[in-house]
Amino acid sequence: MEEQRLRAKELFDLYRGHFFQMHRDGVFEEYKTYGIESQIEMDWYNEWIDNYTNQLSIRDWDAITSLESLAKYYQDSRILDHVITFASRHIMGADSIVKLMYAEKLMDLIKSLKKVVSREIRHSAYQLTYKILEDIISKPLIVDPGHELSQYHLKDKKSLNSRVKKSMDEIRNVRD
Repeated sequence: MEEQRLRAKELFDLYRGHFFQMHRDGVFEEYKTYGIESQIEMDWYNEWIDNYTNQLSIRDWDAITSLESLAKYYQDSRILDHVITFASRHIMGADSIVKLMYAEKLMDLIKSLKKVVSREIRHSAYQLTYKILEDIISKPLIVDPGHELSQYHLKDKKSLNSRVKKSMDEIRNVRD
């Protein structure tokens, strides 16, 4: 029995709990045969949230990208809460690219989780995002080693500011 549960967890992890992709790849029927209860699946999702939250970093954004991906099909307000907490404590000391990536990911998280996040939390997230974007515009371009502007479809400070202003406009036009 434990072997079956381990195989189910392996499939669940491999497909990040995305049943449509399991079905598309022909493994959903196998997964269903293991009879995993929805509470166990929720526990697995919660493990991911906790793990990715602990991995949040200004050095790379694999964890926030994983949380963003998870939020698209697992609606849990804790995802946004954790990212807000991390970003409010750590992002202002990061380079311009990291700030931009976190601001854009925050906006995507807000959109993905709109149905499960209170209006107050959304408002707080938008305020934080706007503050990060304002900081990018107001300071000189800072790019840490390993962050090449071209990787992010940017050429210079002007193109960065243009992208930032677009995001700022999007926030100003939000109608909650």
